Amino acid sequence: MDLHLRLFQDFRKFLLIERGLSKNSIHSYSYDLLKFEKYLKTNRKNIYQVTSQDITQFLLEEKKKNNSSRTLARAVAAIRQFYKFLEIENKSVRNPTETIDSPNLDPHLPDFLTNEEIDKLFSHFNEADAYELRDYAVFELLYSSGLRISEAIGLELADVDFEDDLIKVTGKGEKERIVPFGPKAKEILYRYMDWARPLILKNRSTTYLFVSKKSVQLDRKSVWRLLKKYTLRSGIGKKITPHTLRHSFATHLLENGADLKSVQELLGHVDISTTQIYTHLVSGALQEMHKKFHPRS
Repeated sequence: MDLHLRLFQDFRKFLLIERGLSKNSIHSYSYDLLKFEKYLKTNRKNIYQVTSQDITQFLLEEKKKNNSSRTLARAVAAIRQFYKFLEIENKSVRNPTETIDSPNLDPHLPDFLTNEEIDKLFSHFNEADAYELRDYAVFELLYSSGLRISEAIGLELADVDFEDDLIKVTGKGEKERIVPFGPKAKEILYRYMDWARPLILKNRSTTYLFVSKKSVQLDRKSVWRLLKKYTLRSGIGKKITPHTLRHSFATHLLENGADLKSVQELLGHVDISTTQIYTHLVSGALQEMHKKFHPRS
């Protein structure tokens, strides 16, 4: 087996078992490392011959391809984690990433929907159609509970507690958390489970909450495609993704006085600094309101 391929396979196992990273994070790290490996092969080097200058040159070439600072920072993180893994496994005597700084990230604030846009989006579902009621339930839950799309489609029937209006969520790194859902989401979910889901399944069965016409777990690509359809139908002039609903959830909580620590727990963020980006969104909205309504602004 190729040296790099064997090391990358061991690294992926390390990220999954020892670090507890999600499949999406592992996929991103693997993608960046494969690009780095391709660069090394072009320059006839292997992993053990890499210097900090090689990494810097690789990043410069990636930048020439119009990759963003965020993409470059992720590549640095992947390479850095890989060499830390080699150190832990005693497979490397030096770490060429020690003198490499992560690129400065471009300020990036997540987009979100206003309350009016949320209402507009959710008014364009045909609730008499079983599949559209399912879609409504998915998107209402994403907004009501701030779930990641992978968390929502991974839900099973046993994860939903209608008595206490709570959901057991398995997030990044297989970490579990309990999140509430609101009365509107409860109403739509209940009608979906009572009528639409059995109709979609026919005589088949599965433990997954959200199901496709093939009676299997609804996949993330389908959810992205469906949300695009409803966005166009609603006439909202924004690019909306499932994550936009999560961003809207967090922003609206903070706008209405929720504390940052509680929002962090609901979102399942390990580091509160990840949650703090939403305070910038709220601050910007407040500044706009001040300029519009204060007599001396």
